Amino acid sequence: MSDISKLAGVSVSTVSRALAGSPLVPEAMRDKIAAIAREHGYVVNHAARNLRLQTTQTIGVVLPLGHETGQQITDPFLLEMIGHLSERVIQRGFDVLLTKVTTPTEGWLGALVQSHRFDGMLMLGQSDQHAAIEEIATRYPPMVVWGERLKNQSYCTVGVDNVYGGRLATEHLINQGRKAIRFIGPPRVPEVEARHQGYLEALKNAPRQKVPDDLIESHFTFDGALETVRDLLRRRVRFDALFAASDVIAHGALTALAEAGLRVPEDVALVGFDDVALARSLNPPLTTIRQDLALASQMMVDLLFKRIAGEQTSSAVVPASLIVRGSSVRVDA
Repeated sequence: MSDISKLAGVSVSTVSRALAGSPLVPEAMRDKIAAIAREHGYVVNHAARNLRLQTTQTIGVVLPLGHETGQQITDPFLLEMIGHLSERVIQRGFDVLLTKVTTPTEGWLGALVQSHRFDGMLMLGQSDQHAAIEEIATRYPPMVVWGERLKNQSYCTVGVDNVYGGRLATEHLINQGRKAIRFIGPPRVPEVEARHQGYLEALKNAPRQKVPDDLIESHFTFDGALETVRDLLRRRVRFDALFAASDVIAHGALTALAEAGLRVPEDVALVGFDDVALARSLNPPLTTIRQDLALASQMMVDLLFKRIAGEQTSSAVVPASLIVRGSSVRVDA
């Protein structure tokens, strides 16, 4: 930089400001200094600059998967969400650091924060780590979590109204004349528990609907759902409709039903949750509860940067909507 200042006939501080794009340096001089820098192979050391400014220019995207060690980043929901978040972060001139935590140990989140590898954190799901997130939120404000808004939580969340979404899906199946509707998904996950709550509320408010004692446990994976529904069929568990906690679970269920020679929706109606691209390409196309992931990602990033700037922000709720397709409506309906 000292050499460039001599060649340009200006001070080192002027070179520094010019290469940073400062409007305090006239445009013609900025162009002249940039040309000299290119000619002599000068490259800004961003690591050193960020160290001086006490910033990383990086946002952490964290996936805590304590409830589901088998779930991959290639999961359609995670892929879409990470893609939307990354686009929004990059538009703000920041990089993205992706971290997947499959076996969270005590203190894992505190250690991640203390690593100082990012300026703020976007977390995808609470998993079974609500207590750890709650504890760190009291001393780490720049964090926004995609998930269910829980009672008395202190951290900022963005998420769909899962209870309402659960009611929508179940009421739709009831309106299709289904009498034995079962819910399938992983327990002890706040979002799934809320969807299950909406499911139960809809059944209790409907005449002549049997309310099952519990949900059908399944992993958040295609293979897990496939084996779960295969087992239901082997045990001759009675149902004429399945409400799956995710589109991926619904995909596994659909495959198991087809293997058994059962027709969807004639024999078994099927509804998912998320409305990822996969839902539209299944045969039949999947009825599902839509979460607007593009909107949700925009909200998460906007809230995070407000918190990085020192603002206090409230949690936000994304609308849920029912998308009706061929997996739940009989042809003669």
